[in-house]
Amino acid sequence: MSRIAELERKTLETEIFIRLNLDGTGIVKLDYPIGFLRHMIETFAKHGLFDIEIRACGDLCVDQHHLVEDTGIVLGQTFAKALADKKGIRRVGSCLYPMDETLVRAAVDLSGRPFLCFEGGISGIPLVSAETSGKFAPFQTDTIADFWQGFTGAAACTLHIDILRGRSDHHKIEAVFKAAARALREACEPDSRAAGSIPSTKGSLPPPVYIV
Repeated sequence: MSRIAELERKTLETEIFIRLNLDGTGIVKLDYPIGFLRHMIETFAKHGLFDIEIRACGDLCVDQHHLVEDTGIVLGQTFAKALADKKGIRRVGSCLYPMDETLVRAAVDLSGRPFLCFEGGISGIPLVSAETSGKFAPFQTDTIADFWQGFTGAAACTLHIDILRGRSDHHKIEAVFKAAARALREACEPDSRAAGSIPSTKGSLPPPVYIV
């Protein structure tokens, strides 16, 4: 069964379209104005083997927060839509991801109950692009927790992210996206022994309450 979903969300602050294939090969097609987060989404797709298409714009004249957070929200919504009733999936996944001096742990439960624990240890200092012409603005690293808060709320999942050690904020954030992608890939995978059953003793997993 095809597990593909697409959603469009328009507000006075942002406009975002996302198409997601849970059973892809990591293909990305992005029209996205924030360079660093574009790189993180490419990384997320590659390590999760998700095909992701995103077209987005927003009020970057204010700051990056609205677009980053709303991207997390819409991505979470597409995961929830693609998973549908969650029959036959593993439901839970985890990953311990090393990236040079950095080590990140991610664990996810597609439980229908939104909860985020983000122990980041990110400095909050913007990452400055090598481009000096003004074309690219520094990336606001403090928006990463907002991205994952938006994702977990919209996907109605429990997600624990712990940066266990690290020096470079770039490495920390990139390892977070890689670990989360691999944990989600495992959780979304069909379980051949589950025979299409709901992975819960309740007999159902609550659907998300969509964020507007």
